[in-house]
Amino acid sequence: MSKPMKIIIHRYGSICEPDIIEAFHACNIAVIEDSTEIRQKSISSETRIRLLGELILTHRPAFVFSINFFPYISEICEKLNTLYVSLSVDCPVLELFSRSVKNKCNRIFLFDYLQYQKFYPENPEGVFYLPLAANTARWEQALSAVSKSQVQAYQCDVSFVGSLYNEKSPLARITLDDFNRGLAEGIIEAQLKIPGCSVLEEAPPDSLVSAFRRADSAFFRPKDSFTDTDLFVLSHYYLSMQVSSLERIRTLAELGKEFSINLYTRSDTTDLQNIPGIRCQGGVSTHTEMPLVFRYSKINLNITMRSIQTGLSQRIWDVLGCGGFLLTNYQSEIPEYFVVGEDLECYENPADLKEKIAFYLAHDDIREEIARNGLKKTRDRHTYIHRILQIMRVLFPG
Repeated sequence: MSKPMKIIIHRYGSICEPDIIEAFHACNIAVIEDSTEIRQKSISSETRIRLLGELILTHRPAFVFSINFFPYISEICEKLNTLYVSLSVDCPVLELFSRSVKNKCNRIFLFDYLQYQKFYPENPEGVFYLPLAANTARWEQALSAVSKSQVQAYQCDVSFVGSLYNEKSPLARITLDDFNRGLAEGIIEAQLKIPGCSVLEEAPPDSLVSAFRRADSAFFRPKDSFTDTDLFVLSHYYLSMQVSSLERIRTLAELGKEFSINLYTRSDTTDLQNIPGIRCQGGVSTHTEMPLVFRYSKINLNITMRSIQTGLSQRIWDVLGCGGFLLTNYQSEIPEYFVVGEDLECYENPADLKEKIAFYLAHDDIREEIARNGLKKTRDRHTYIHRILQIMRVLFPG
């Protein structure tokens, strides 16, 4: 047996890290974990840089890997002539505006194609597109010893697992004059009426960007950026977050008037408490409870946050990877990987969503066949092992 390749993984606590590490091991790649940031939350940047540099010099890995892009890791790897591989699981990622993204050591993989198109020109040799994935083996294990009482606890007609973003949207806490608040709310309402198309980076005038920057002392401006990011920040961290919050709350509220909905969230559910069909269940554990929700809900909803413009969110992969039936808003990348109506189902607008919920609740056989197809395709083509192999083919094409 050949000696395994050796890599370093920088860990900061991402929920995806264990799945990635498992996949590297499955591909006969030895993993050295840099977990300093998890163990020492208050570690200084100087110490963090020194320790990672020493780790690289000691082990001489084939590459350093991280979930999401860290400019300081790129700078270390550039100086030490070491490949740096990062896999984006979030969108947006402001760190991608750092000048470090242009470093020759980088191999940056982005899951939203529109995001990829935005950053590819900054480093054509180092920025790549790669969709997310599922750890179907993990979900199979989590579902292998389920009791009858657990099945009964999580059975329901329709479920949604995820944030309502009302606690993450900063719009409510900042003070704007009536004109600029009205303008922002008008853009948000217009965006809510346009599924599958974003106007949030085109609609705001410069004056609105300036108003937000003045109103919020926490308005983020990345250090060492290769371009002005103010419009991007306004669009994706203020307007888009509010659009996502309103879309989820309003969609669930409308559905709750006609259907029974189990809502699993740690967000504030005040706006949904009086809707007759909504049952607010609190949050669920990702590795133990979430797969039970996905498998035993007749219909799993996905409402993609608006900052993910074309890509498939992690929820899509995980619902399918658990063998659940998925009903999701349409994303333009879905047909690249799945057949709509065969592996999963999509809706175009609220009226279409209601019709499809009613149809699939009335047709168990069709719904269950689609769920089986989605699981098989995800297991056969879209696990983290598949993604690691794709990454390795990019890194070492010979």
